[in-house]
Amino acid sequence: MAAGLALSQEGGAPAPTPPASGGGVPGGNVPGGNVPGGNVPGGGFPGNIPGGNTRNPFPDNRQQMPDFDRMENRPIFLSGKVRMEDGSVPPESVTIERVCLNRGTPIPEGYTDSKGNFSFQLGQRLGMMPDASINEADASIGGSRNNPFGGMGGRAAGMSQLDLSNCEIRATLPGFRSTIVPLAGRRAMDNPDLGIIILKRIGDVVGFTTSATSLMAPKDAKKALEKARNALKKNKLPEAQKELELAVATHPKYAEAWYELGRLQMSQNEGEAAKASYLKSIDADDKFVRPYLGLAALEAQQNRWVAVKQLSEKIIKLNRYDFPLAFLYGAVASYNLQDTDSAEKLCRAGIEIDQYHTTPKMSHLLGMILASRQDFKGASEHLGSYLKFAPKASDIETVKKQLADINGRLAQTTP
Repeated sequence: MAAGLALSQEGGAPAPTPPASGGGVPGGNVPGGNVPGGNVPGGGFPGNIPGGNTRNPFPDNRQQMPDFDRMENRPIFLSGKVRMEDGSVPPESVTIERVCLNRGTPIPEGYTDSKGNFSFQLGQRLGMMPDASINEADASIGGSRNNPFGGMGGRAAGMSQLDLSNCEIRATLPGFRSTIVPLAGRRAMDNPDLGIIILKRIGDVVGFTTSATSLMAPKDAKKALEKARNALKKNKLPEAQKELELAVATHPKYAEAWYELGRLQMSQNEGEAAKASYLKSIDADDKFVRPYLGLAALEAQQNRWVAVKQLSEKIIKLNRYDFPLAFLYGAVASYNLQDTDSAEKLCRAGIEIDQYHTTPKMSHLLGMILASRQDFKGASEHLGSYLKFAPKASDIETVKKQLADINGRLAQTTP
């Protein structure tokens, strides 16, 4: 069994990843590469993978007006409302995401306000802190290793109609399913109003971000949390931290505010402070899922794989539908604990529930596990899936080489 895998944080968003920088599949080499938030089979994880080391124009001759929405990128503004199934306002702020079929990772675009309304410029992502459940590394607009807050305070790139042809807008709140608004055909000058997005509860989920502590928070604490988000939109991180600290001082059991404070601290590499904030969030509401992911990321950075596995199991038990990243954390932890059978099962289960392909690294890890077992056909299928759903991943060239190597082995073994 190869040595352990390590997980790291990229783009400020905690994300795990599979095996190894540098390594091989049986009978051939598999170069290393990076994965969002860590390394994976052949990925930027310091560690090993099985068998190796540690994305004529006028045919009728008539002159036509150019389609400027397609020829150049222009700002596109979107607005709308999010409501629960009974018509009420969501009990807390909801993230609005853009999901595109040609990329794996949903891209957070904005938040709802206290009245359940949202408004943003598509692609600008102002004030969007890295979220433990979102894989930021694949987000092409905003966000980088050096600027984890994406486009905050900067000028956003425009987007063309062609860019949006395979994209949708949804609201995301763990424990709920969102109606979808297609963006195909949308132009810069269109009415920005998307109407009402409805959230419907999933029946068998016990872990949410909707917390009784948020509902019980006094007005001053809620106001402080809202001020913190406004400060983030202006890239005023010290002011945002001050408001979050005020929120938890005013309401010490304010789980959402503790979680937001932990995220802010984690983005500034204050690991111990972030861990304390996440733990206080869980203490306030142990069915609030997101801080468990934050803790898992912190533990993974320290190669504490038993803790990572325990946290991933807790998340999956609370809510297996909305956090496919937990399956990847669990799979990487199991792999490092030399339990490849569990790693394979977690990858397969995670891929099955990951309807938006938000965590394509599970396919990468599964492919490398199968390659180590001489299942080159299965390995080829899963690496091909990773390339399909993560066409702009930082390790794309590495995975292409891995796939070519595996396909070569497959050709040699196929009658």
